[in-house]
Amino acid sequence: MEGFYHSPVMLGECMEGLNIKKDGIYFDGTVGGGGHSFEILARAPQGRLIATDLDDEAIAAARKRLSPYEGRFHIHKANYKDYAQVLAEEGVQALDGVLLDFGVSSHQLDDASRGFSYMARDAALDMRMDVSAPLTAKDVVNTYPERELLRILREYGEERFSLPIVRNILREREKKEICTSGELTDIIERSIPYRFRQNGPCQRKTFQALRIEVNGELSGLKECVKGLTGKLKKGGRIAILTFHSLEDRIVKEAFREMAADCICPPGFPVCVCGKKKEIEIITKKPVTASEKEQKENTRSKCAKLRIAEKITEAS
Repeated sequence: MEGFYHSPVMLGECMEGLNIKKDGIYFDGTVGGGGHSFEILARAPQGRLIATDLDDEAIAAARKRLSPYEGRFHIHKANYKDYAQVLAEEGVQALDGVLLDFGVSSHQLDDASRGFSYMARDAALDMRMDVSAPLTAKDVVNTYPERELLRILREYGEERFSLPIVRNILREREKKEICTSGELTDIIERSIPYRFRQNGPCQRKTFQALRIEVNGELSGLKECVKGLTGKLKKGGRIAILTFHSLEDRIVKEAFREMAADCICPPGFPVCVCGKKKEIEIITKKPVTASEKEQKENTRSKCAKLRIAEKITEAS
């Protein structure tokens, strides 16, 4: 926990979007260092916060950060997708607000031992949010068959050079196990034509794809967004920060489906689907960080914030 740090992205925009009530009950599914949670508790002086995270260091840092509000928050070591169990343990039926921040913390990226960053050449290929989880990036790189590696890089990294990267990985691992970020970085650089390596770090997409696979980041995400939104009271709000197009696309689609009133095929004389509009989308287009914030925190540049308000009672 020592030295754990993370700058909360679009803090003011998130708080404004949540429209915090002084006595509300809030859920922060990705507490990180506690920056967003601290502000929620500060703005809800009679309120309560329930939070989750998988990173032990983040949880310890958040507990320390939130200590002035002891008794009004509870942090669970759990995946936010397990919200139903967490809320049941807390005896909470409905929420006034939900915040999900899908960004990797500055501390996780900069801590070489975690293996998230391609900048740390000697770092072990790990990439686990929960260091007690069994699957690591090293396992994926060295044991997954060609077909699965191609799927991961194409779906999760949207990497146009996935085929040469994967084939070079297969050749290299036949010689010896690929163990470090530097070894994988060298393979990626050999696989991408020189002219395409001049437009920013060429390793980013592959590292993103591996991180998503290791942590199951996209699995069940749409269902989770819809389920958590269903737990909101009428007038409650959900704010979601995404950091790449795959997540944003899923959130956008989940909001679109919940905002639909009838999904019967065009031409039906009467509605037979029974679908009712559940939310009002507050952000017709995603909110992005201000120029000032982008200069001060470069990791906010790719962030997108989407907000919706519940217009029906909690389910």
